[in-house]
Amino acid sequence: MTALAPTVPVTPEPGVHRHVVTVSRKLAITLGVVTALSALLYLLAPREGDTSFRLATGTEAVDIGDLQVPGMATAWVCVAVMALLTAYSVVRTWTNRRTGIWVAILFAFAFLVAFLSWAGAGSDSDIPVSRLIAGSVLLSVPIVFGALGGVIGERAGVVNIAIEGQLLAGAFTAAFVGTLTGSPWAGLIAAVLSGVLVALVLGVFAIKYRVNQVIVGVVLNVLVIGLTSFLYSTVMVPDAEKFNQTERFGSLAIPLLSKIPILGPALFNQPIVVYMMYVAVPAVWFALMRTRWGLRVRAVGEHPTAADTVGIKVERTRYRALLVAGAITGIGGGFYTVVSVSSFGKEMTAGAGFIALAAVIFGKWDPVRAALAALLFGFASNLEGTLSIVGAPVPSQFMLMLPYVVTILAVAGLVGRSRPPAASGEPYVKG
Repeated sequence: MTALAPTVPVTPEPGVHRHVVTVSRKLAITLGVVTALSALLYLLAPREGDTSFRLATGTEAVDIGDLQVPGMATAWVCVAVMALLTAYSVVRTWTNRRTGIWVAILFAFAFLVAFLSWAGAGSDSDIPVSRLIAGSVLLSVPIVFGALGGVIGERAGVVNIAIEGQLLAGAFTAAFVGTLTGSPWAGLIAAVLSGVLVALVLGVFAIKYRVNQVIVGVVLNVLVIGLTSFLYSTVMVPDAEKFNQTERFGSLAIPLLSKIPILGPALFNQPIVVYMMYVAVPAVWFALMRTRWGLRVRAVGEHPTAADTVGIKVERTRYRALLVAGAITGIGGGFYTVVSVSSFGKEMTAGAGFIALAAVIFGKWDPVRAALAALLFGFASNLEGTLSIVGAPVPSQFMLMLPYVVTILAVAGLVGRSRPPAASGEPYVKG
């Protein structure tokens, strides 16, 4: 009988490192908590009756009618789907494998259908699906532009806390210039310039004088809030027709696309600024990931010393990236007064810049993911109006805080492991 050879531990050769992948448990935990809370809500507060989803607006090429489902039965089926997706995520995490993004998307869809089915059960009003999507897109526009600006700035190594100030400055100048000229285009251009100006001030202090970037951003936000509030009270309020009554962009329907059922009226019958958002998201992604300029921006954000060694002007690259980011964010600010409403209001951005920062983190500093996160926050903001229409038993105070609750959950739970650019927030001192 042949004796078994003793087991000898294998020692890696010098210089050879094993790559160990650590999968975060945050997503699985978050899915489990949301599933449990949803089941508890439907168990303690059941509602009787059917829920009607209005799928058409009357402008589509094909009238698909309404969809009526049993409210509580649909909600519990969706909870079962959520539980299965949670179990799948737990198994993937337990075996140290990543959970695909499709799980989070499908889970969010099941949660939404369950919640709307429960909220609309027994209501005399239909849930307008197309209008819900359209309103969500509109509310997410300034957040998307702000998030794109934040992604560009942080990819270049500059933390842009001043997104809120850039949005507010853009809204004010768009209203002021748009009213004086009678042109929303002039107002939008003024908003772009104001966003660039705030970004320039941020760049001077953060890049040239190496002041703490977070402190500079906070100070700029306070400065813009104070300046716009003062000018609003002293200039706009006394003579609103002359200084604060701008023209707005109207909706522009795209032929054929606007006739697609459900999504057509929601996505392709919007003002021109919304279409600019559709173009800006892939354009920023392409510029950052597929161009020489984007490679340099990412280089100075990850390793500025190495970038300087190969001849890249670190400070110049950061300045240019900040100015581009400011221009994009300024468009989002102009949206408030040349699309949403026709006049400026004191602090009308209401923290959208900080939600945009959360979208940057949630999107892991990727333009497309950050835009999708911004759409999520816009949807959370728009949900309040829809639930009030169907008379859902949800306190209005809770619905007002919903976007911020989603922001906290997204950053704390759904992100998982994420790493910002290595040199983000660090001033560059040439050695």
